[in-house]
Amino acid sequence: MEVDTCRNRTTVTEFILLGLTEKVGLQSILSVVFFFAYVVTVGGNLSIISAIFVEPKLHTPMYYFLGILSLLDIGCITVTVPPMLVCLLAHQCRVPYAACLSQLFFFHLLAGVDCHLLTAMAYDRYLAICQPLTYSTRMSREVQGALVGICCTISFINALTHTMAVSVLDFCGPNIVNHFYCDLPPLFQLSCSSIHLNGQLLFVGATFMGVIPMILISVSYAHVAAAVLRIRSAEGRKKAFSTCGSHLTVVCFFYGTGFFSYMRLSSVSASDKDKGIAVFNTVLNPMLNPVIYSLRNPDVQGALKRVLTGKRC
Repeated sequence: MEVDTCRNRTTVTEFILLGLTEKVGLQSILSVVFFFAYVVTVGGNLSIISAIFVEPKLHTPMYYFLGILSLLDIGCITVTVPPMLVCLLAHQCRVPYAACLSQLFFFHLLAGVDCHLLTAMAYDRYLAICQPLTYSTRMSREVQGALVGICCTISFINALTHTMAVSVLDFCGPNIVNHFYCDLPPLFQLSCSSIHLNGQLLFVGATFMGVIPMILISVSYAHVAAAVLRIRSAEGRKKAFSTCGSHLTVVCFFYGTGFFSYMRLSSVSASDKDKGIAVFNTVLNPMLNPVIYSLRNPDVQGALKRVLTGKRC
């Protein structure tokens, strides 16, 4: 900490992250576990991207979005896990103020794009099943690019707004963050100035990044379910639901943990339960996504086999 002569108060120049545990023996075990999880996640998502790239059957809008989702998963876990591994191996975690804000910005940027991309994927399924005759024109390459651009723009504005709002807060007291990465609620707890505006921004951000996308996804799948139930063939219904089941599973995991983490605005204090939810959100979700999308998809499974064995289509 350093002393601000103008305000005659100390200013925090770094934060100390408590991490998942303070037990040295357990830290060594966790470092191995999370390193393994990181390698599996990056490898699994890169495999999905490679499969989409080499398999002509997968050159469709749905898998275009899935490839971007895999890139986002790699980015999200890279923002949080490697710094955490360094801290676990060093048995201490001192993060400079600027580095903490940078981690906060990039995490919310990538996670925000993830939120809206899942909405775009639901819209894609709606067009494919409910509007099949106009699907190719209404989901052209230009439309796909525009949807991804909108997702990135909204998320960038949201992440920048939260980061700027945190940067103007005064941190003049304790600098110990009860978390394993820099996030909004734990930092709010350390601020010695009013966080009323930040709480309002968090509520508005959660509405635009969580509530509205969830409503759009629900409406899309309500139309999809109605259209699928009108299909007389049992095989046709099964095929239609199989293309949506993986996406719905990912949506439930992603939004379930996200709402638990950010919609409890009445309490900004971090607990071990919050850290467990954060582990699920930042580590397990990206690791499970490749498994979920390939588990019941023979096209992806076949493409993955060809990628891993080096065979061409």
